[in-house]
Amino acid sequence: MIPMVDLKGQYLDIKDEIDQGLLQALEATQFILGPNVRAFEEEAAGYLGASHAVGCASGTDALHLALIAAGVGEGDEVITTPFTFIATAEAILYVGAKPVYVDIDEKSMNIDVNQIEDAITPKTRAILPVHLFGQPADMAVIQSIADKHNLVVVEDCAQSFGADIDGKQTGSMGIAGCFSFFPSKNLGCFGDGGLITTNDEKIAEHLRVLRNHGSWQRYHHSELGFNSRLDELQAVILRAKLKRIDQYNEGRRRVAHRYSAALAEMDGTTPPHEDGIGTHVYHQYTLLSAKRDQIMAALQAQQIACAVYYPIPLHQQEVFAEMCQGVSLPVTEKVASQCMSLPVYPELEDDKVDQILEVIRGAL
Repeated sequence: MIPMVDLKGQYLDIKDEIDQGLLQALEATQFILGPNVRAFEEEAAGYLGASHAVGCASGTDALHLALIAAGVGEGDEVITTPFTFIATAEAILYVGAKPVYVDIDEKSMNIDVNQIEDAITPKTRAILPVHLFGQPADMAVIQSIADKHNLVVVEDCAQSFGADIDGKQTGSMGIAGCFSFFPSKNLGCFGDGGLITTNDEKIAEHLRVLRNHGSWQRYHHSELGFNSRLDELQAVILRAKLKRIDQYNEGRRRVAHRYSAALAEMDGTTPPHEDGIGTHVYHQYTLLSAKRDQIMAALQAQQIACAVYYPIPLHQQEVFAEMCQGVSLPVTEKVASQCMSLPVYPELEDDKVDQILEVIRGAL
């Protein structure tokens, strides 16, 4: 079987370092906001080129807390993409705001920046772009629109750790960047974990209060907060993997480019497009094909994993039925009906990639 991601292989490669770090953390018994969390925050901020990095319990919490700290609240509107994991929209609703969906660009699968201004209303408070599958969104245009209309930009970087635009890492360009460390991510821990980056000191201070029950000093609570702290043991794992993130991302790009070179020669498939806006780090390798179902059936018959991210766009999800009644986003709907993802991870050998491609070739 070829899985979508080989977490065990990656662990075995750095097992000694992780195991030693975990044992040291267990012996130190500083489990809540301990030294590894503080060290990881500093190391991640340095890597990402942000002034501050604040760990939290998940990528969803990162989005939620970042929106609160950015001043987004009840009655506001937040412009975002409908082609993403539901956490993006959940976080907007958690703060009492309304997600306003803008159609996507078919090639990049990111929000279509040419349609953002048409969606702005007097209630619009923020733009929340998603760097989908590891392809950076067009932050220069998005930030320009935000500046023009006095809006804040919160970046959803759950799938883009290590992606950059002209040397600037995703998560360092908006008022806040939100990362997930779900195990399958480019930088993943062994459970849930998240991070928020910002260059604004006041926002960073607010985030630290929000994640810790609204407390700035023990048993002093200045506002209603949350229990959303990055775990000390997960920080040990993240510190080990952060040292290797460029290597991991380059491995993903190697696999992706081998796929794309072959798929470009096959009728019936459209490989993912690197649009020149930043460096794509391929959290997922997602192609388009009208023959998706037969390709997936052929892969599954050979015990090769494949998946659809995402089969139902957010504006068509049952939970948003009333809010999105009558909303039509044709590009998003077309992409959702044709997209499929192939295994992509640094440890995937070239011969396995070629095996996958041969099955696809035979299915077309």
